[in-house]
Amino acid sequence: MGSPILNPKDFKVAIVGGGIGGLTTALCLSYHCPDINITVYEQAPVYKEIGAGIGIGVNAARILHRIRVGDDANAISGDRNGTHRSMRRFDNGEEICQVEAMDEPKETNVRQLAVRIEDGGNEVQVHFQDGTSAKANLVIGADGIHSIIRSQFATDPPCFSGTIAYRGLLPLDAIAQSWPFPSYSVSWLGRGKHFLTFPISKNKILNVVGFVSKPEEELGDLKESWTSTADRGELEAEYEGWDPSLLAVIRNMDQTVGKWRINDRDLLKQWVYLDGKAVLLGDAAHAMLPHQGSGAGYAIEDAYILGLALKDFFAANAAPPLNEPGSSVMVSAPRLGNSFQDRKSLSTWMQVYQLVRLPRAQKSQIASRESGNLRAMQGSDFEGLSYEECLPVVREKLKGRMKSVWGADIGADYEALVKKTGLRG
Repeated sequence: MGSPILNPKDFKVAIVGGGIGGLTTALCLSYHCPDINITVYEQAPVYKEIGAGIGIGVNAARILHRIRVGDDANAISGDRNGTHRSMRRFDNGEEICQVEAMDEPKETNVRQLAVRIEDGGNEVQVHFQDGTSAKANLVIGADGIHSIIRSQFATDPPCFSGTIAYRGLLPLDAIAQSWPFPSYSVSWLGRGKHFLTFPISKNKILNVVGFVSKPEEELGDLKESWTSTADRGELEAEYEGWDPSLLAVIRNMDQTVGKWRINDRDLLKQWVYLDGKAVLLGDAAHAMLPHQGSGAGYAIEDAYILGLALKDFFAANAAPPLNEPGSSVMVSAPRLGNSFQDRKSLSTWMQVYQLVRLPRAQKSQIASRESGNLRAMQGSDFEGLSYEECLPVVREKLKGRMKSVWGADIGADYEALVKKTGLRG
């Protein structure tokens, strides 16, 4: 095995997946390591609007501003009027409780789908479906819940979560005149179902999602796909008898709406492979159910911390060794295991990325599952309770639920771990 590539200009990064996680990773790596050689590989031939809107909380918004794309994100975002979500009764729209929003600060190559990666010493070879290949010093699997990169190292296929989703968009002015609530960010909660709306595109568009619990045997050939659809009449039937304001939203949607199964994945205890030359990020590492709206934000957090880790990797290799003459700082070897003995190793810094991100992401994966049950009033906390008896349980459990998501300082988390390991002089 030859010497590692230590100059950012000669260090090649292949990002597999050009979604929010992959593209934000490219931006973060470019921000932290300006000279680094980055290529993003995405199977879609063109970027276009698909699916529906996503939520980016204050935690992720801070990062977007830090890497200088925050203003661009603000230019296309919606305004929730200070409300993260107004939780309301399914039948008449009366408010159950309100979750306040925290104040928010206001080169790519296209290839066919990657099919496998192969360790080649200091480089990894990425093989694509069209028979071509590419070499990189670091491969980042940001290729979603059905990650091909993950499947090489873990044999845990996605499994049905018990819920399907109907999704769509409509012009906000189609319902604005009759809208009875102070915010467009609203959730209606019923037994086994919930329905939410929030504004996007500078309040020009309303994002709509209806969640319905279903046994898997009733799904037929329903797929987890942004392009899977159903007739609007099916959605209307699912929410028959619900609040008239909700039904007005459905009636103003397109005749064809999105419909797909929501899959989940097991918690994955390892994100770093091939001695640090292959890592997972975003849904590939920690696919989350959508019930806390954290998936995109956590992918952005991953990207930022990965950029910090790679920056410190290059800095460590540019500095004199610790504990040797010429070093300004003398420290004992880190005590977190053999993989942390070499501060000049790429594997060490990718393990730091994993140690910072994995516990926080897995906590959110679990919380997202709990949040789905909470909004649908399912699980042991609601067994034997009437709808009216469920409401105070919902109110209590929603208190402060998003604080850990929005309030975290992931940069401080990273610095604390690096200090603990003694890896930086």
